[in-house]
Amino acid sequence: MGPGVKTMAPAGDLGLDGGMTSYRSLLAERRALQIAVAIGGLVPVAAGLAGVLIGPALVQRGLADMAMLDSHFRYLSGLLLGIGLAYWGLIPSIERRGRAFRLLTAIVFAGGLGRLAGVELHGLPPLPMLFGLGMELLVTPLLCVWQWRVSRQVASA
Repeated sequence: MGPGVKTMAPAGDLGLDGGMTSYRSLLAERRALQIAVAIGGLVPVAAGLAGVLIGPALVQRGLADMAMLDSHFRYLSGLLLGIGLAYWGLIPSIERRGRAFRLLTAIVFAGGLGRLAGVELHGLPPLPMLFGLGMELLVTPLLCVWQWRVSRQVASA
């Protein structure tokens, strides 16, 4: 082909395939992302489940290794910080943020169930931990029900 001769673009680029090429590409990328997140999610799910079922024995060496124990404690504290900040982020439009509120509540409740397993296995923890347990298993779910009630009232108004 000589200069000035234009080659024809693929049908998808011209929109002649009804957008199916880009749609298929989007679906393939979506599927790849889903697979990557599913694989990546194995790590926190397995570690979290092991931590709930096994407790500190999971990192028994870590009990003697202050760096390991400190790292784990600070990571979990960072998660708590993130959860609290996420709840605060819902405040301005709380009546419209039910899905996010329920997700955060499920996360907190799951943590509370893990803490409750420790109570069953080892007895009552100190008062600050019992306060956390009450927040996780009672207060947070009640706030979630309250949010749902408010969102329904606003929607029907």
